[in-house]
Amino acid sequence: QEGTKIPSEKKENRSIITSEFLNKNLLKSEQERWNDISARYKAMTKRIKEKLEELHNKYTFCSGTPKIRFGENVYFEENGCVFLSKAGDDEEDADILFSTEDLGLSDAFIQRIRISPDQRYMAINLKSGNSEKATCVVMKLGDFSVVERVIPNVFSFEWAANDVLYYTSQKNLKCQNVFMTTFTNQKHTKLVYTEQDARFFVDICCTKDRRFLTINSNSKTTSEVWLVDCRHPFKLPTLVQARTKGVIYHIEHRNDELYILTTYGEPAEYKLMKAPVASSGMENWQLVYALEDKTKLVDLEMFSDHCIMFLKNAGHLYLNVLSLVSHSVQSVKLPTWACEFELESHPEHTTSTCYFQLTSPVHPPKCFAYSFKENNLIEQAVQEVPIITNCHTTRLLAKSKDEALVPITVFHNMNSKELHRKPLLVHVYGAYGIDLNMSFKEEKLMLIEEGWILAYCHVRGGGELGLRWHKDGCQHNKLKGLHDLKACIMLLHKLGFSQPKHTALAAASAGGVLAGALCNTDPELIRAVVLQAPFVDVLNTMMKTHLPLTIEEQEEWGNPLADEKCMKYIKSYCPYQNIKTQCYPSVFITAYENDQRVPLTGILRYVQKLRKAAVDHASTTSKKRNWIPNIILDIQATGSHCDSSWEDSVDEVARHLAFLNEELEV
Repeated sequence: QEGTKIPSEKKENRSIITSEFLNKNLLKSEQERWNDISARYKAMTKRIKEKLEELHNKYTFCSGTPKIRFGENVYFEENGCVFLSKAGDDEEDADILFSTEDLGLSDAFIQRIRISPDQRYMAINLKSGNSEKATCVVMKLGDFSVVERVIPNVFSFEWAANDVLYYTSQKNLKCQNVFMTTFTNQKHTKLVYTEQDARFFVDICCTKDRRFLTINSNSKTTSEVWLVDCRHPFKLPTLVQARTKGVIYHIEHRNDELYILTTYGEPAEYKLMKAPVASSGMENWQLVYALEDKTKLVDLEMFSDHCIMFLKNAGHLYLNVLSLVSHSVQSVKLPTWACEFELESHPEHTTSTCYFQLTSPVHPPKCFAYSFKENNLIEQAVQEVPIITNCHTTRLLAKSKDEALVPITVFHNMNSKELHRKPLLVHVYGAYGIDLNMSFKEEKLMLIEEGWILAYCHVRGGGELGLRWHKDGCQHNKLKGLHDLKACIMLLHKLGFSQPKHTALAAASAGGVLAGALCNTDPELIRAVVLQAPFVDVLNTMMKTHLPLTIEEQEEWGNPLADEKCMKYIKSYCPYQNIKTQCYPSVFITAYENDQRVPLTGILRYVQKLRKAAVDHASTTSKKRNWIPNIILDIQATGSHCDSSWEDSVDEVARHLAFLNEELEV
């Protein structure tokens, strides 16, 4: 009745029930729409998938995971199996230690492998493409390897001793508990650490010399580390330095000294410091090495007498080798095509050689080694990788709205003529200080071979130019990333790399914020967009603190519930909030029904609103300009957030490319 007050709790429950009902109807409607429209892409998808499988088979031998070396023993993973071979022996003669298929887990893939110091046990993390949860399987190695234990919901783990394993448990995307479990005659499991702050995520690492196991509790801006002495694995962990707001640090160890990779001090970029184990507080930290300006530290490996730093500056990769004895620094150039490093898992700290792989989106992984004895780079020729000779790599700088120079990495076929007529696929991410993924992908090589241009825009919010680059593109600076993306695309067109009607934009997850925002502000720059699990409803998501990641994510996006200015700012760029009646590019979105990171609800709302705006625009314009873009949502019942094996993802990739081929009329 009019004037009757409904208790707020009932209102809320009714709202939730109504919302769930509407979402189910929307989900069903979108699934039926996709079933109707997918036939259009079937033949093209089939052709593309066959080509991708052909390329995958051609390059699969050189895309294996990095090896784990223990003296003469070499452990490696391939196609869901773990093998053991002797150094220098042919891998075809390797012994098989573990197979996902033998356990009836053929749909799972191996995420992580750790060998106990005496090589009697092997711990493996298995993950299904349908879930964020992973399972740790511990094998007892011998003439016949057997499953010793299965531990569910494990994120990270390390051996503290021959028969003592530490691991973190994962629940609702959070890791806040650390357990110790033993494999002695007196088997037991014990909780050793709990993180109370919801903004912090806990993982476990081991120092390269295996002296300490580190319990690392990190938020997006702050960290704290506890040490477990591997000589006394049952003793309580000891604190290195209490968390200090804005200070991130990670720990390595050498000769009773802690080597600390930290943002402490000015400038607030990573630097290498050290302190005695016995007095590890911040007041005792001494500077060892500071990075150059606008340099990204990708990784660091500590050896007995050397520290090797893997660095990136304006897209170029190089090594800095620091002698911990003479304190000299040697800079080592790497091939100009290289875009990504991948290191061997847990190299022996006493070795005189550091092994790693280099790759790019269009170059399969190639093995390299740096010899400390010879002070030189060695190109490994274990397997002959087919050389990609016809692909040109170009690095550009685009001037953004505030004059900042934004790096772009461009790949194109050297035999291509009239580049302004060629299709261009632009990639963007720009969040969390994470670099754009530039590892090898069969589909990228296929596009190059078919005459496409690939461009990777390293906009602010990502980490390509260090921590400042990330800070300049998060929270109240998010629009800078959008301005960067626009400047990059405009420069590409100005230099003759394609034109708007042949240009597409690709993004995944948080990259969907900038891609979706560009569609609202400058839709004329692009003809089509492909998005994978995109974050397009920022404001509504950040208002819902019951979601697993909202509190943790406030350091990236801000807290609209506590800050009205923050709410208005998010509203100014949020893709969903800024959809308007105008001509949009065609959009293909892949989403996952059970995605815990990006709620499907927001994507469903976004697609409905975007489709209506596009239709409304077409109905109000003259017949000559009433083109209606295709707004397609492909909802996968299986799969998890942007994380699946090659076999699980190939159909999805083929559908995306079929859509782009049709939209750009390739």
